Amino acid sequence: MGGRQVLTAMGKQAVAGPVAVLPLGLLGDEQADPSVHGGLEKAVYAYPAEHYPFWQAARREQGLDQIDSSLPFGSLGENLTLQGLLESDVWAGDVLRLPHCELQVRIPREPCYKFNAAMGFARASRLMAQSGFCGFYLSVLTPGTLSAGEGFELVPGRRSVSITQLFAAKMGKHLR
Repeated sequence: MGGRQVLTAMGKQAVAGPVAVLPLGLLGDEQADPSVHGGLEKAVYAYPAEHYPFWQAARREQGLDQIDSSLPFGSLGENLTLQGLLESDVWAGDVLRLPHCELQVRIPREPCYKFNAAMGFARASRLMAQSGFCGFYLSVLTPGTLSAGEGFELVPGRRSVSITQLFAAKMGKHLR
């Protein structure tokens, strides 16, 4: 974008077999800018698989579908793609109990210019802010492993503030 190179760890790829889940994230994963991403509160970034068709359509509208006909999971920077759990379903403090680890919902992801670069168009961050399709960060409560295709259980926390509410507050407006 604009002839400038941007250091990013956005383009994640699926991994076969179990991956170690450590207090600071997934073994072998990297964060390009640990001052903004990563740490104990942002060890894992989860993103709903249900939002991928929205982003594929947005890229088509920008004429980017010729570059890649699909947008593989991990393209939005997440290192955990979830099926069946949207931002509106989770609250700060909820726990995702997987077979071999536990992760706690913390905060929504905030869009930045690197998201624009990764998606290939300048309005991607604004589109994330408008849609509320942000995903959420998790901390590691119980280290262990996770594998693609594993199920999970959502254990409700205190239910004081939802990810949707937190994101709307951070973006400075009400999102539906």
